[in-house]
Amino acid sequence: MKNQFYFWVENYLFNPNLLQKTISFLFLPLSAVYCVFVYFKRALATPKDYGLPIISIGNLIVGGSGKTPFTIALASRLENVAIVLRGYKREGKDLVVVSQYGVITAKILRSGDEAMLLATSLPKATVIVSVDRKEGILKAKSLGAKVILLDDGFSKSSIKKFDILIKPVFLKNRFCLPSGPYRESFKNYKKADLIVVEDRDFQREVSITNKTDRMVLVTAISKPARLDRYLPNSIEKVYYPDHYNYSGTELDAILRKYSADSILTTRKDAVKMKDFLTELSILELDLVLKPYIYESVNRYIEDFGEK
Repeated sequence: MKNQFYFWVENYLFNPNLLQKTISFLFLPLSAVYCVFVYFKRALATPKDYGLPIISIGNLIVGGSGKTPFTIALASRLENVAIVLRGYKREGKDLVVVSQYGVITAKILRSGDEAMLLATSLPKATVIVSVDRKEGILKAKSLGAKVILLDDGFSKSSIKKFDILIKPVFLKNRFCLPSGPYRESFKNYKKADLIVVEDRDFQREVSITNKTDRMVLVTAISKPARLDRYLPNSIEKVYYPDHYNYSGTELDAILRKYSADSILTTRKDAVKMKDFLTELSILELDLVLKPYIYESVNRYIEDFGEK
C-alpha cells in the first residue's frame, strides 16, 4: 500500500490523469502560499563566502534528474574536490565522512546510496554527508578540499556558490508544490549561473555489464520509466520507491519469480544490492558533458582564486 501511494504521488506530480489534475487545481492556493514563502526566504538571504569555490548541482523539481552522474562527470575532472550532500534516507542526521581520497570510511546505511555511489566512483575525491550543508562545507575545508561540489544546493541561498541547474527536457506541469513538482517558481531558472539540458548539453553513454540471457530490472529511482529507452526489449520490471533499502530475501524471491539469471539494476541500486547478490547486471549510465560546461566551471574556480 505504501509503495502504491508513492507511485500515485509521482504520477500526480509528473503525469497526472484527469482526477489528479483536478486535485492539483484545488491545491493551487497552497502552492501560491508556498511559492511566496520560498521567494522571501531567498530574497532575505545573504550569501556567505566560505573562502573556496563552491559549485552547486541542482534542479528545481522534486525527484531525480541526473544530478549524481552529472556530479561524477564533473568531479572526475577536478583536483582536491569534496562533494557535500544531505545523504537522503540514511541512518542518522549527523555529519559523516563517507570517503577521503577514495578510502571508504562509512557503511552504506550511514551514508545513503547516492553518497556511496559517489564515493566508489570517485577515487580522488572526498565525500561528506551532512544535513547542515554549511557544517559539511567547513568539514571539507578542514580536510584540505580546494573545491566543493554541493549536491542539490540551489535552494541554499545563504551560501555563495556557482549554481548549475539541470532542466527537464519537457515538463507540462509547472506548478509549485503541492500542485506540481516544482520546489521553487519555474521563473527561478534565470537565477542559475548555468542551465543544462539532457541531449543538448550532455548525453548518456549506456552499456550493460555482466549481461545475461534472462534478466529482470529492479530499481528504486525516481521516475524509473526514464530508463526504458536503454533497456532490452520485453524485460520484466520491478519498481520500488526512490532510495528504497532492499533485503536479500526479497531479491532472491524476485529472481525465482521471474526465473531470471540476474537482476539488472542501476549503479545507485547496486551499492545496496551487492552484499546480498552476486547475480547482478549493471546498467552503466555515464554522462558526457559538453566541453563548455567544464570550461565554465574552471573559469569560476580560476576567477575565485584571483580575488
